[in-house]
Amino acid sequence: MDVYKPLKDIRWAAALALAGGAGLCAQSAQPAGSVNLAHLPPNPPAVTKFFPLSQIHRGLQGVAYTVFQGTNPEPMGVEILGVLHNAIGPHQDMILARLEGPKPDYTGVVAGMSGSPVYIDGALVGAISYRIGMFSKEPIAGITPIQQMLGVESQPAGPVEEVAEAPSLLPASAAVAAPASAAPLMQPIETPLIFSGFSPQALQFWKEHAPAGLMPVEGIGGSESNDVQPGPLRPGDAVSAVLVRGDLDIAATCTVTYVDPHRMLACGHPITQFGPVSMPMTRAEVVATLPSEYDAFKIINTTQTIGSITEDRQSAIMGVFGKPARMIPVTLHVTSDGVAPGQEAQHETLHFQVIDQPQITPMAVMVAVYQGLMQENAYSALTSYRLQGTVRLGGYPSVKLDSLVAPTDALPANLLTALQLGMSFDRLYTNASRRTPIESVDLEVAAIPRRLTAQIESAQASRVEVHAGDTITVDATLLPWHGEPRNVRVPVALPANLPPGPVRLLVSDGATLDRLMQPPMLGAQPLDMSATIAQLNSAHPSDQLYVTLLAPEPQAAVEGHTLSAIPLSLANVLQPLEQDHSLALNGESAMPVAALPMNAVVRGMQVVTLEVEAQ
Repeated sequence: MDVYKPLKDIRWAAALALAGGAGLCAQSAQPAGSVNLAHLPPNPPAVTKFFPLSQIHRGLQGVAYTVFQGTNPEPMGVEILGVLHNAIGPHQDMILARLEGPKPDYTGVVAGMSGSPVYIDGALVGAISYRIGMFSKEPIAGITPIQQMLGVESQPAGPVEEVAEAPSLLPASAAVAAPASAAPLMQPIETPLIFSGFSPQALQFWKEHAPAGLMPVEGIGGSESNDVQPGPLRPGDAVSAVLVRGDLDIAATCTVTYVDPHRMLACGHPITQFGPVSMPMTRAEVVATLPSEYDAFKIINTTQTIGSITEDRQSAIMGVFGKPARMIPVTLHVTSDGVAPGQEAQHETLHFQVIDQPQITPMAVMVAVYQGLMQENAYSALTSYRLQGTVRLGGYPSVKLDSLVAPTDALPANLLTALQLGMSFDRLYTNASRRTPIESVDLEVAAIPRRLTAQIESAQASRVEVHAGDTITVDATLLPWHGEPRNVRVPVALPANLPPGPVRLLVSDGATLDRLMQPPMLGAQPLDMSATIAQLNSAHPSDQLYVTLLAPEPQAAVEGHTLSAIPLSLANVLQPLEQDHSLALNGESAMPVAALPMNAVVRGMQVVTLEVEAQ
């Protein structure tokens, strides 16, 4: 006697009742399991015909194909339960079905099964693409009708750059989470995102910063191999969209629904819903299917590249055979001092490519750099990093990277280095004036096994009463992390045209000086690409101590440039530009007068007041 059958029947009835409330064309309940699995066709039809959505009704029997292990799709029974009208959106219906057979009964509806084609009487109905929440043991799935998937081909083509906003670099915990009760009954089946060569910390970094909807799968999956799967791509085959490839790999995998000589449709729902995309399309081998009540998924190895994914839409992704994808080559050189006396310095180089996609590229580079810095043997919570590099864009000056990054009490330096690099990418990608691609990224990172920070504790001038044109000395005390206070002396030449009266000197770090030179303007129009690059390249390094004269003359910041000590008449002429947030006026001008290298990340600020006497 099956003691679990009553509970199974209760879940079955509850699923039908919930589905009926969403518009299910329901009739009286019928028991599942009427499909004769022994008589299912072993392979999808050689010629594709389409089953009209208008003829779908409860009780129809069909067959679906997916890969549970290896590369060959296997059949499983499908019983149609009805149609959920407007379930995905206006005029976007979903077919509700129950999967039948030993394997779907054991694994349930698993991540990676999205796109599995469903046939009735040899005609293609659509793709398995949705499931009922988490923890459901009944293999009940939502099917995206093939008519809606074919609509992807009619979408207007456009350049990859014409997409929505770039990813937020805030951790996911900073966002407002929806209550659990707001979760939809039917959810897209998760697309397993296979990370090869990444640590658990790097996966957690991805989860906190990456776009939603891509489920990371830790350490179970492989990079693109030299294996060749003969023959054309078939409905039911596993297919992958590659985000990163090379010494590090990230790929999203689902199942092929429809194939013609030039293109294929898969997933039955979006991977990213970025619209026009350019991602390498590869075949995939399913190493195993892991059953789980929480997050069952397929364990994947990608194999040979066969084209590129060109569309990522609400109802499907589309790939074109033989079309190369646009990728950005990234080279990361990591060197580190010996971690023990007499030990030689270590060198490691990672070569990888990332897709050229505004929402993905900054995140992919960040997580790859984070991983690259974590895996070198000298890594520890106290390690600091010297980051140098070049980002090349077609038709623009190169972006130069040069900074020292040290850990804080809250965050390690490898995470801060990755975030700093990601924010630079974010500024490049979100710039609407960019019309040329990123050509390459070359990074060199030197790991220094010490926490190199210095806090500005105090500052004073050698004399307070001065004359215009004098040279004075500023004495500053800095406190290194777990070190003795360090006293430094900075000679400062005062401008010869200083008017009599009080004047201030700011002793600060580079970030404070940058904010004075380019104050943030709420509601301002974004800078064009040339101004953005100029601003990135003019940022003051973090490992220097700066002395800045705050002169009693107007300063204007406009289009990424700073105009110091401008005449009052010019300031009056420019003042109307403040109304449209295209200019920032300040009553004081920040004029850097001295800088001293410190070989540590300087933090803090002090102000010294002088009295300029008349000559």
